[in-house]
Amino acid sequence: MKLYCSVLLLLSTLLSSSTLIAQSINLFNGKNLDGWHIDVPDMDNNKAIKSPFLVRDGMLVSMGTPNGHLITDKSYKNYRLDVEYRFPGKPGNCGVLVHASTPRSLYGMFPKSIEVQMMHQNAGDFWCIVEDIKVPNMIERRGEESTWGITEGKNRRIINLTDNSENTLGQWNTMTIECLNDTIKVWVNGDLVNEGYDCTANMGQIALQAEGAEVEFRKVLLTPIKQLSK
Repeated sequence: MKLYCSVLLLLSTLLSSSTLIAQSINLFNGKNLDGWHIDVPDMDNNKAIKSPFLVRDGMLVSMGTPNGHLITDKSYKNYRLDVEYRFPGKPGNCGVLVHASTPRSLYGMFPKSIEVQMMHQNAGDFWCIVEDIKVPNMIERRGEESTWGITEGKNRRIINLTDNSENTLGQWNTMTIECLNDTIKVWVNGDLVNEGYDCTANMGQIALQAEGAEVEFRKVLLTPIKQLSK
Protein backbone atom coordinates (compact mmCIF):
# COMPACT_ATOMS: atom_id res chain seq x y z
CA MET A 1 0.00 0.00 0.00
CA LYS A 2 2.77 2.44 0.92
CA LEU A 3 4.63 1.63 -2.32
CA TYR A 4 1.41 2.38 -4.21
CA CYS A 5 1.09 5.74 -2.41
CA SER A 6 4.69 6.59 -3.26
CA VAL A 7 4.07 5.87 -6.95
CA LEU A 8 0.96 8.06 -6.91
CA LEU A 9 2.93 10.86 -5.26
CA LEU A 10 5.62 10.66 -7.94
CA LEU A 11 3.10 10.67 -10.78
CA SER A 12 1.22 13.60 -9.22
CA THR A 13 4.42 15.63 -9.03
CA LEU A 14 5.35 14.82 -12.62
CA LEU A 15 1.96 15.50 -14.17
CA SER A 16 0.66 18.49 -12.23
CA SER A 17 3.51 20.92 -12.80
CA SER A 18 5.25 19.95 -16.07
CA THR A 19 8.24 18.85 -14.06
CA LEU A 20 11.06 16.35 -14.32
CA ILE A 21 12.42 14.46 -11.32
CA ALA A 22 16.23 14.46 -11.30
CA GLN A 23 18.66 12.14 -9.54
CA SER A 24 18.23 12.02 -5.77
CA ILE A 25 20.82 13.23 -3.26
CA ASN A 26 21.35 11.58 0.13
CA LEU A 27 21.75 14.51 2.51
CA PHE A 28 22.69 12.04 5.26
CA ASN A 29 25.35 9.52 4.28
CA GLY A 30 24.76 7.12 7.19
CA LYS A 31 28.29 7.61 8.54
CA ASN A 32 28.85 11.20 9.66
CA LEU A 33 27.45 14.72 9.47
CA ASP A 34 29.37 15.81 6.39
CA GLY A 35 27.43 18.48 4.51
CA TRP A 36 25.83 19.83 7.69
CA HIS A 37 26.77 22.31 10.40
CA ILE A 38 25.46 22.71 13.91
CA ASP A 39 23.93 25.86 15.42
CA VAL A 40 23.29 25.39 19.16
CA PRO A 41 23.38 28.70 21.08
CA ASP A 42 24.18 27.06 24.43
CA MET A 43 27.43 25.77 22.95
CA ASP A 44 28.73 29.26 22.16
CA ASN A 45 30.23 29.94 25.58
CA ASN A 46 30.42 26.48 27.10
CA LYS A 47 32.74 24.12 25.26
CA ALA A 48 31.85 21.30 27.65
CA ILE A 49 28.32 21.02 26.27
CA LYS A 50 27.95 18.14 23.83
CA SER A 51 26.21 18.56 20.53
CA PRO A 52 22.68 17.12 20.47
CA PHE A 53 23.28 15.76 16.97
CA LEU A 54 25.15 12.51 16.39
CA VAL A 55 25.30 9.39 14.24
CA ARG A 56 24.35 6.10 15.91
CA ASP A 57 23.92 2.70 14.27
CA GLY A 58 23.71 4.28 10.84
CA MET A 59 21.03 6.77 11.91
CA LEU A 60 21.15 10.52 12.34
CA VAL A 61 19.97 11.23 15.89
CA SER A 62 18.72 14.42 17.48
CA MET A 63 18.98 13.94 21.24
CA GLY A 64 16.63 16.88 21.80
CA THR A 65 18.77 18.95 24.16
CA PRO A 66 20.35 21.41 24.20
CA ASN A 67 18.01 23.04 21.73
CA GLY A 68 19.33 24.00 18.33
CA HIS A 69 19.55 23.10 14.68
CA LEU A 70 21.50 20.92 12.27
CA ILE A 71 21.67 22.88 9.02
CA THR A 72 22.76 21.91 5.51
CA ASP A 73 25.81 23.74 4.22
CA LYS A 74 24.11 24.18 0.83
CA SER A 75 20.90 25.90 -0.14
CA TYR A 76 18.27 24.20 -2.28
CA LYS A 77 15.39 25.21 -4.53
CA ASN A 78 12.60 23.17 -6.16
CA TYR A 79 12.90 19.72 -4.65
CA ARG A 80 11.15 16.85 -2.92
CA LEU A 81 12.52 15.90 0.50
CA ASP A 82 11.80 12.42 1.88
CA VAL A 83 12.46 12.00 5.60
CA GLU A 84 11.99 8.79 7.60
CA TYR A 85 11.90 9.40 11.35
CA ARG A 86 10.62 8.07 14.65
CA PHE A 87 10.50 8.96 18.34
CA PRO A 88 12.23 5.92 19.89
CA GLY A 89 11.27 6.81 23.45
CA LYS A 90 8.90 9.45 24.79
CA PRO A 91 6.82 11.46 22.30
CA GLY A 92 7.90 15.03 21.82
CA ASN A 93 8.79 17.85 19.50
CA CYS A 94 11.00 18.26 16.44
CA GLY A 95 10.72 19.72 12.96
CA VAL A 96 12.13 20.09 9.47
CA LEU A 97 12.86 23.67 8.44
CA VAL A 98 12.85 24.57 4.75
CA HIS A 99 13.99 27.76 3.01
CA ALA A 100 16.19 28.49 6.03
CA SER A 101 18.46 31.53 5.85
CA THR A 102 19.41 34.07 8.53
CA PRO A 103 20.34 32.18 11.71
CA ARG A 104 18.82 32.92 15.14
CA SER A 105 16.17 35.23 13.71
CA LEU A 106 13.46 34.21 16.20
CA TYR A 107 13.94 34.02 19.99
CA GLY A 108 17.70 34.03 19.37
CA MET A 109 17.32 30.40 18.29
CA PHE A 110 15.37 29.71 15.08
CA PRO A 111 16.69 30.52 11.60
CA LYS A 112 14.42 32.42 9.24
CA SER A 113 12.42 29.64 7.57
CA ILE A 114 9.16 27.74 7.26
CA GLU A 115 8.98 24.88 9.76
CA VAL A 116 7.20 21.65 8.85
CA GLN A 117 6.23 20.35 12.25
CA MET A 118 7.10 16.81 13.37
CA MET A 119 5.74 17.12 16.92
CA HIS A 120 3.94 13.92 17.89
CA GLN A 121 0.26 14.12 16.84
CA ASN A 122 0.87 17.43 15.03
CA ALA A 123 3.05 16.33 12.11
CA GLY A 124 2.54 18.53 9.08
CA ASP A 125 1.64 21.81 10.76
CA PHE A 126 3.34 24.87 9.29
CA TRP A 127 5.12 27.29 11.62
CA CYS A 128 6.08 30.65 10.13
CA ILE A 129 9.53 31.75 11.30
CA VAL A 130 10.12 35.27 9.90
CA GLU A 131 8.84 33.88 6.57
CA ASP A 132 5.17 33.48 5.70
CA ILE A 133 2.89 31.18 3.73
CA LYS A 134 -0.83 31.04 2.94
CA VAL A 135 -3.39 28.22 2.88
CA PRO A 136 -6.93 28.36 1.44
CA ASN A 137 -8.84 28.39 4.78
CA MET A 138 -6.52 30.63 6.78
CA ILE A 139 -8.90 31.81 9.51
CA GLU A 140 -10.07 28.28 10.27
CA ARG A 141 -6.51 26.98 10.51
CA ARG A 142 -4.58 30.00 11.84
CA GLY A 143 -7.09 31.95 13.89
CA GLU A 144 -8.24 35.55 13.64
CA GLU A 145 -6.33 37.54 11.07
CA SER A 146 -5.43 40.22 13.60
CA THR A 147 -3.28 37.66 15.46
CA TRP A 148 -1.23 36.50 12.45
CA GLY A 149 2.45 37.25 12.25
CA ILE A 150 5.90 35.84 11.69
CA THR A 151 7.77 37.06 14.77
CA GLU A 152 7.68 36.67 18.54
CA GLY A 153 4.23 36.80 20.14
CA LYS A 154 2.29 36.37 16.89
CA ASN A 155 0.17 33.44 15.73
CA ARG A 156 2.66 31.64 13.51
CA ARG A 157 1.05 28.18 13.46
CA ILE A 158 -1.07 26.87 10.58
CA ILE A 159 -2.76 23.61 11.61
CA ASN A 160 -2.50 20.62 9.29
CA LEU A 161 -5.40 19.02 7.41
CA THR A 162 -5.62 15.55 8.93
CA ASP A 163 -5.72 13.56 12.15
CA ASN A 164 -4.18 10.13 12.70
CA SER A 165 -1.74 10.25 9.78
CA GLU A 166 1.20 9.37 12.05
CA ASN A 167 2.08 5.79 12.87
CA THR A 168 2.07 4.37 16.38
CA LEU A 169 4.74 5.84 18.65
CA GLY A 170 8.05 4.04 18.10
CA GLN A 171 7.25 3.09 14.50
CA TRP A 172 8.86 4.79 11.52
CA ASN A 173 7.06 7.65 9.78
CA THR A 174 7.66 8.93 6.26
CA MET A 175 7.36 12.67 5.69
CA THR A 176 7.57 14.05 2.16
CA ILE A 177 7.97 17.79 1.65
CA GLU A 178 7.67 19.21 -1.86
CA CYS A 179 8.99 22.75 -2.35
CA LEU A 180 8.24 24.04 -5.82
CA ASN A 181 8.47 27.77 -6.59
CA ASP A 182 6.35 29.47 -3.89
CA THR A 183 4.36 26.38 -2.84
CA ILE A 184 5.02 23.79 -0.16
CA LYS A 185 3.15 20.47 0.08
CA VAL A 186 3.54 17.93 2.88
CA TRP A 187 2.61 14.25 3.04
CA VAL A 188 2.85 12.06 6.15
CA ASN A 189 2.74 8.31 5.50
CA GLY A 190 1.10 8.96 2.12
CA ASP A 191 -1.56 11.39 3.38
CA LEU A 192 -1.53 14.96 2.07
CA VAL A 193 -1.47 16.84 5.38
CA ASN A 194 -0.70 20.41 4.31
CA GLU A 195 -0.43 22.59 1.23
CA GLY A 196 0.57 26.24 1.17
CA TYR A 197 1.20 28.88 -1.47
CA ASP A 198 2.60 32.41 -1.86
CA CYS A 199 5.51 31.51 0.41
CA THR A 200 7.75 34.53 0.99
CA ALA A 201 10.84 32.41 0.25
CA ASN A 202 11.47 29.85 -2.50
CA MET A 203 14.91 28.56 -1.62
CA GLY A 204 17.29 28.13 1.29
CA GLN A 205 18.98 25.66 3.57
CA ILE A 206 17.30 22.69 5.23
CA ALA A 207 17.47 22.22 9.00
CA LEU A 208 16.56 19.52 11.51
CA GLN A 209 15.73 20.51 15.06
CA ALA A 210 16.77 19.52 18.53
CA GLU A 211 13.71 20.58 20.48
CA GLY A 212 13.37 18.51 23.61
CA ALA A 213 12.81 14.93 22.42
CA GLU A 214 15.06 12.23 20.99
CA VAL A 215 14.36 11.59 17.32
CA GLU A 216 16.00 9.10 14.96
CA PHE A 217 16.32 9.71 11.22
CA ARG A 218 17.20 6.87 8.85
CA LYS A 219 16.61 8.77 5.60
CA VAL A 220 17.03 12.38 4.51
CA LEU A 221 16.77 12.19 0.72
CA LEU A 222 16.48 15.20 -1.56
CA THR A 223 15.27 14.88 -5.14
CA PRO A 224 15.62 18.00 -7.32
CA ILE A 225 12.62 18.98 -9.43
CA LYS A 226 13.42 20.56 -12.78
CA GLN A 227 10.63 22.41 -14.51
CA LEU A 228 10.25 21.73 -18.20
CA SER A 229 10.13 24.55 -20.71
CA LYS A 230 6.74 25.03 -22.33
